[in-house]
Amino acid sequence: MSGRAARTEVLIVGAGPTGLFLAGLLALRGVDVAVLERRPRPVEHSRAIGLHPPALHALDRLGLAAPAVAAGVCVGRGVGYAGGPGPGGVLGELSLAAADPAYPFVLTLPQVRTEALLAERVEWLAPGAVHRGVEVIGVEQTGVVTGPEGRVWEAAVVVGADGTRSRVRELAGLGVRERDWGDCYLMGDFDDTGDTGDAGHAGAAGDAGAAEPAAHLHLHRDGVVERFPLPGGRWRWVVHTGRTLVPETAEGIAERARERIGLAPDPATATMLSAFRVQRRLATGLVRGRTVLAGDAAHGISPIGGQGMTLGWMDAIALEPLLLELLRGGARPGPAGGGSGLAAGDRTGGALERHPGFARYDRGRRRAALRAARQAEANMLLGRPMPAAAWRARDAVARAALAGGAGSALTRLYTMGWAG
Repeated sequence: MSGRAARTEVLIVGAGPTGLFLAGLLALRGVDVAVLERRPRPVEHSRAIGLHPPALHALDRLGLAAPAVAAGVCVGRGVGYAGGPGPGGVLGELSLAAADPAYPFVLTLPQVRTEALLAERVEWLAPGAVHRGVEVIGVEQTGVVTGPEGRVWEAAVVVGADGTRSRVRELAGLGVRERDWGDCYLMGDFDDTGDTGDAGHAGAAGDAGAAEPAAHLHLHRDGVVERFPLPGGRWRWVVHTGRTLVPETAEGIAERARERIGLAPDPATATMLSAFRVQRRLATGLVRGRTVLAGDAAHGISPIGGQGMTLGWMDAIALEPLLLELLRGGARPGPAGGGSGLAAGDRTGGALERHPGFARYDRGRRRAALRAARQAEANMLLGRPMPAAAWRARDAVARAALAGGAGSALTRLYTMGWAG
């Protein structure tokens, strides 16, 4: 070990959306918190873009909802198509006006900008709390974490928020159940060049700004094409590529989009490209010893539907009062190599899974993750390539649902109203 161990009350591994959000919540309540991040600097491309109403209420706890809304695009409706964007192909429209009294929309904001807001707030609340370029190589059940060159941190609780391939989860001995669906996608961000056939994005070429921004889902028989407005007159395009993980190329997105719906982005304007295969990774347990999992470390779900970031923030909101209960009851980091360091009279023996509140967190958050995963997978199934009889039946059901009385239920479903 090089030098003395650094001590903190809560040590969070991972400076992504979940780790930064939890750090902000705890710092706001006066908790001594440190965040370790393997990457030397923040990731620059957009990644996740969707912030549902529960996510905006979460951000409001840190005073960040208003700046996020000011920086993003408020998507107030979704339009479904049977194929191309022409009037004959429209299946229906879903208004999000009833989604939430405060936030009757889904906000699109690139993850890099969301993380920047969170990082700035954490730095203001707890200067120097985020340590980048630090890779965790050891986690002990006594709350001791080892980094490069033998550096040691001691904490009352260690939170693993380090992504779907979590090192903390592995080191804590927590398992994961995986399911590979095989569905593959290409996605990318592009300029609006006027070849989108859409007037639903404020600031789009040829748009007078009168139309409310909309998400567009083309349920084509060869695979879904999705388009979402982004800040700065840009668009996120997503295309299903069957069961083949194809190379990440802007031309691959443009060609498939044009073949299916007659519209395409300009490949030369692409700023982010990603090819991915849909997998589900759910941890078999979220709590062991002094280690707790949150965010993608606890549950990696399909990105179709954009629920992952909101789900991680709901984990953090559920964790905050449990951590405060332990710490305000007298918990402090234990001495290196021994002692539980938990509150006097604590009956867990240092094992948080024996604490009723953390046991409820484990069960409740895994149930929520499974619900979100199943919804994301249902969205994925609707957008799969399918034979004529199947896509005709799907289109008929979608048209009836959008035209009938299912609107409020669908709005609640697609804006994660169940999660708040």
